[in-house]
Amino acid sequence: MNMRRLIGAALTVAALALPAMAVQPDEVLDDPALEARARELSQDLRCLVCRNESIDESNAELARDLRLLVRERLVAGDSDAEVMDFIVARYGEYVLLRPGTGGSNIMLWAAGPAGLLLALIVAGFYLRRRAASPGRSEDDLSAQEQARLDEILKD
Repeated sequence: MNMRRLIGAALTVAALALPAMAVQPDEVLDDPALEARARELSQDLRCLVCRNESIDESNAELARDLRLLVRERLVAGDSDAEVMDFIVARYGEYVLLRPGTGGSNIMLWAAGPAGLLLALIVAGFYLRRRAASPGRSEDDLSAQEQARLDEILKD
């Protein structure tokens, strides 16, 4: 009996660890192939309310509307690319969890490497200038500074 409880607890923990899918039973398509395509497309679409959740994981009303829209377009006979193009045309590229690298997004994709390159250049100039003009050493102390240092060290 103890082993059954342990297995039951393990299965419960495993089920809770799975990603929560917010797809309601009334949204599921009768055709398993279309439903599989809808689920795959839903994983690539961002919930506009929840930010970095896919519409497949979100419980927001807008995510539900997007899931229904995806299924509606698939039932109408659209290809996966046509469905994505339709939704991007309606909501913008922000709806994609993995936006493309073309168009205006090229600036966003290039900003990281450009920032790193700029930081390396600035660091190089700083280190070069620092090596060319060494700072003051202990030998460069004035007589007054040396006297003050000796006084501090005696205490």
